Amino acid sequence: MIYSRIVGTGSYLPERILTNHDLERMVDTSDEWIRTRTGIAERHIAADNQMASDLALNASRKAMEAAGVTAVDIDLIIVATTTPDVIFPSTACILQDKLGVRGCPVFDVQAVCSGFVYALATADMFIRAGKCRTALVVGTEIYSRILDWTDRSTCVLFGDGAGAVILTRSDQPGILSSHLHADGSHSKILAVPGSVCGGKVQGTPFVTMEGNTVFKFAIKVLEEVVYEALAENNLQVSDIDWLIPHQANIRIIVSTARKLGIPMEKVVVTLDRQGNTSAASIPLALDAAVRDGRIQSGQHVLLEGVGGGFTWGAVLIRW
Repeated sequence: MIYSRIVGTGSYLPERILTNHDLERMVDTSDEWIRTRTGIAERHIAADNQMASDLALNASRKAMEAAGVTAVDIDLIIVATTTPDVIFPSTACILQDKLGVRGCPVFDVQAVCSGFVYALATADMFIRAGKCRTALVVGTEIYSRILDWTDRSTCVLFGDGAGAVILTRSDQPGILSSHLHADGSHSKILAVPGSVCGGKVQGTPFVTMEGNTVFKFAIKVLEEVVYEALAENNLQVSDIDWLIPHQANIRIIVSTARKLGIPMEKVVVTLDRQGNTSAASIPLALDAAVRDGRIQSGQHVLLEGVGGGFTWGAVLIRW
């Protein structure tokens, strides 16, 4: 049997930090209001001259270094992003050039906050099918450019960053299974409903969200997809060593863990220092837990995401 395993992780956060106290001077909000409702204390903001591919480049280099691979080893690149450098070419193509990778297939995946789970599942399928041996999978976002900084209900939530993993062919199971879902009938409850036509923006180019509706939907599907992953692998909730959820909101994370019966000591949380980085949040949290030694060989790690679309999914890993 052919399997895929994660052999290296990496992350990158822009230098500029925007705290809740900074936001108090920008919009009608407070540190206490943001912390109690979201769990966020600060987030990172990309510099004006940084693009999503630049953030991805830094994270990718760290993942490649950790994995001990070079550009010549990579034969697939998948980038999950909602905030590409340009309309086209893909951010994956731009990243490919910056890394000096040549000839292999590269493409972007757009599943918003579920994007990294979608991208990782896709790379796993490529490897299992024998179509590649070493894949670079990246989640990278610059959400600060699609926020209305006068809207306190959304601008306090998001941050910028990138996370990456190297996935390689193996004869031992790493990724055990992946589970992807979507329901386009909920497309309007979380969206950036703008488009470009004739050089002008039509609609709104900023994030819009029905917060309570998103909250209820997210908790429901995140619980369901965890049980789906466990059932396929004949595992119990108690077999999960680490849950790495999309870092959307501490209330969603805590509520999901409580419904599953998973203690928060087994949940990786980076939300307080990074905010919601959309497709980057899961690989950022994964890298943090790998590098600080929490995740150990042989442990079961469950990644789960939910995002606009609506999309959701999970990837179960034996580390």
